[in-house]
Amino acid sequence: MPYIPEEQQRKTEQEAGRQRQRRSRLIHAVLLAVFTGMVLFGMVRLGEYGLDLINSMKTSRELREVWQETEEPVTETVSEPVTDTPAPTATPAPETTETIPEEETAPEQEEKPAAFGNRYPDNPKLKVSEKFQKLRKKSGYIMGWLTMEGVDEAIVQLDNSFFLNHDAMGNKNYNGAIFLDAGISLLDRPPCLLIYGHNMKTGAMFGGLKKFEQAGYAYKHRIIQCDTLYEEGTFVIFAVSRISIVRGMARYTDLYALTSLEGGVRREALNSLIAADLTGTVTDVTEEDQLLMLVTCTSDDDERLVVAARRLRENETENSVTLRKAISQ
Repeated sequence: MPYIPEEQQRKTEQEAGRQRQRRSRLIHAVLLAVFTGMVLFGMVRLGEYGLDLINSMKTSRELREVWQETEEPVTETVSEPVTDTPAPTATPAPETTETIPEEETAPEQEEKPAAFGNRYPDNPKLKVSEKFQKLRKKSGYIMGWLTMEGVDEAIVQLDNSFFLNHDAMGNKNYNGAIFLDAGISLLDRPPCLLIYGHNMKTGAMFGGLKKFEQAGYAYKHRIIQCDTLYEEGTFVIFAVSRISIVRGMARYTDLYALTSLEGGVRREALNSLIAADLTGTVTDVTEEDQLLMLVTCTSDDDERLVVAARRLRENETENSVTLRKAISQ
């Protein structure tokens, strides 16, 4: 057969076209596989999140049922102070916070003038209430209970990482739990209760705190009940602040300074916190008040949303809170 250059060129072009088609089909197949994998992975993750939410709600409901039971008459038996919690099912990273040995705290302490830093005036023997005794049979991590608009949850304590992804009973859960800072001991009344929780889009845990950025909402729901093992506590909101956790930045507030027994240190931190207040509240606060800080994350990793409250004073009730300028000069 005679050689025809045009025919050879046509065959070459056809082969090149077939190769391009094969490459194109291969690329499409790979992209489809990647897309399908991403969709399946997303569906699995959504399923896991949904299951975690269901389990988290179940845990909260079980504990809430115990909490809401009618409290039995308190016996005269004195409970030992709670100084530790059982080991978790998954060992969390150790913290550097030192636990106060019970034998060093057992002797009666001389009462100090401050409202904190010493034994509870109405419970010097550290008697654990009947409700909390029942709750701790469900979970030995429980140290308190928080009740406010949108939140009715146990407060747990271990370290500052375990309850980021475990529920109040210690089960693995994406929603985490509401937990007390590991550095705060309840053996004496602390100057400040630092409590953390995830800002969940579902509204679980501290997902509803952002509503308090509206002044009217914060005032309407300004009363918070925060009970611990050793005493009940009613608090009133005095600020809702978005603060920076980066030293030197605008709106930086050292929350740990609020746990200091030094009044001047607490005053300086209070000034920074209230300077970042979003609501313009007129409820006054001083360094002599016991504080409650509810802390959650925001879309900015260097920022935290803080709902700040102080304990009601002896002359105050839930419906007649003293209202003055936010900062006492």
